[in-house]
Parts: sequence; C-alpha cells; structure tokens
Amino acid sequence: MLRKTLFTALLASSALTLAVAGPADAASTKDRAREAIAAAEAKVHTAESLGAATEAPRDAADARAALAIAKENFAHGDREPAIREAIRASALADTAIGISQRHKDNAVAQARDTTRATVEAARDQVAASQNQAASAQDQALAAQQQAAQAQQEAAAANARAENAQRSAADSAADAAAARNAAALAAAATPPPAPQVETTVTTSRTGTTHAAPKKVIRRTTTTTGAAPSTSSDSVTTTTKVTPQ
Repeated sequence: MLRKTLFTALLASSALTLAVAGPADAASTKDRAREAIAAAEAKVHTAESLGAATEAPRDAADARAALAIAKENFAHGDREPAIREAIRASALADTAIGISQRHKDNAVAQARDTTRATVEAARDQVAASQNQAASAQDQALAAQQQAAQAQQEAAAANARAENAQRSAADSAADAAAARNAAALAAAATPPPAPQVETTVTTSRTGTTHAAPKKVIRRTTTTTGAAPSTSSDSVTTTTKVTPQ
C-alpha cells in the first residue's frame, strides 16, 4: 500500500513538473508557478509521511525551505523564481523520499531476516527438544527393562532360597526320623549276655615234688566249681565282662 501511494504521488508530481517545464504558451506563468508549488508541496508531504524528517532530515528540511521560498516568491509576483524554487523543492523531496524508502526497505528486509532467523532458531530448539524427549523415553524404557530383569532375577533368587529352605527342612526331618528309628530299634533290641571268664588253678599235695600248676581259662555263660580230690587244691577265679 505504501509503495502504491508513493508511486502515485511521484507520478502526479512528475506530470506537474513536465507541465511546468513545457512550452510557455501551454499555460500562463502564474498557472505554471501555482502547479509547480502544488507538485512540490505534495512531494514534501509524501516525504514527511515516509519519515524523511528522521531518515533524511537534511534533504527534508531543504525541500521544506525551498517550498517556502517558492510560495513567498509567488506571493510577491515573482513567478519564475517561484517555479525554480518549487522545482528544487520537488527534487529535494524526491531525494528524501528515496532515502526514506531505501531505509524502510532495508528495515523490512532486516526484520524479515530476523524473523526468519528467529523461526529457524525456534525450529531448531523444537527439534532439539524432541530429540531430548526421544532420548529420555529411550532411557526410561531401558530403565524399565532393567527393573523388570532385576525383578525376574529377584524372583528366581527367592525361588531358589525357598527350595533350599524346603530341602533343609526335608533333610532335618529325615535326620530326625532316622534318629527316632535308631532310638526305637535300640530300645527294642535286648542287651547281649555278659561274657564270663573263669580261671581254675589246681595244686597237688602229698608228693615230694610239687606238680606244676595248671591254669585253665574258659569262657562260659554259667559259673560252676570244678571237682576236687583229697590231694589237690583247686582255686577258681571268675571274671565277668559285660558286652
């Protein structure tokens, strides 16, 4: 919209300038001066609307001053000087308009580049955030898998511990049963008979030479005295050994 307005103003002022510069018989000097001043004033207004006072302050001020001189000359009846000053004011306004428009174009391009850079940076940040989120999800999944594996290993260890406890309990029960059976068997079996060892010593008397002693050892389950004669001395020793 701004470019269209600027183009229209420049086209109108250019047409007025050409009309002013045309042959002298095309219009009276007064009319040409009035038209030149009007064209210059339109250009000055256009330049000021574009911010020429800030973007091109010197050219804008010179254009405003030349327009004022043209109006003053016209008011004093100096038509030709008024026309020249009006034309100079138009030229200065054109310069101010060009500078202002160039600055605005640069500002628009810079703003566009800044916006593009901002959008690209935001897009990169979004991509980085998405990558981080995906990495976090992968890490969380890996942690869940590790936790599940740890739970499985813990369950297997608990099962092995329970089996070991059951085996220990079964072994203890078997040992207790074996001890009970041994105790019952020992209680039901009578003790063995004691072993009796009898030693019999016989001595002969009434002879010149003493007969050698004869020791007889035997093991029996009963104890009895050996028969003796009138000439023999018998000594019996019994030793009982329990089994």
